[in-house]
Amino acid sequence: MTTKANTILRGQSGAALVISLIMIIVMTLIALASSYTSIFEMKISGIKRGSTNAFYAAETGINEITAYPANFNLSNFNAQNQYAPFGGASNTPNPTSAVATITHLTTQVGPPRGTGFSAVNLNYVYYQVQSVGWDQNSSSYPLSQTTIQEEMVRLDPVQ
Repeated sequence: MTTKANTILRGQSGAALVISLIMIIVMTLIALASSYTSIFEMKISGIKRGSTNAFYAAETGINEITAYPANFNLSNFNAQNQYAPFGGASNTPNPTSAVATITHLTTQVGPPRGTGFSAVNLNYVYYQVQSVGWDQNSSSYPLSQTTIQEEMVRLDPVQ
């Protein structure tokens, strides 16, 4: 009986080694998959940060232009009805990487139709302000870029 038990035990002597090797391979694959996933998530969060920085740079460009009413003098505009305050003679500061332009769209006497305004002794001067901002903190190319456009109306008394 002892010889029969010894032959059964001798037939299973390599099973533990094979099982342990399979388990090591499975654990290695799980570790590799988790490391690739974490690297991918870090890249995605960096891209999101860059696009958020670009958006806020463009928004700051809009806010800096609209803070100075002198930017909306029609004498500043060129023949194409455009004005770039950050590159011109304006005193407008440019705290970000934004490139902004103002476009004079039209001037209308009296209120626009269907608005319900009753002030008729005013000129309604329409402008479009466009600001393009880039991410300045990113070391990867291409940099994130955001464009914001706003339409504005200035009310001037009729001369």
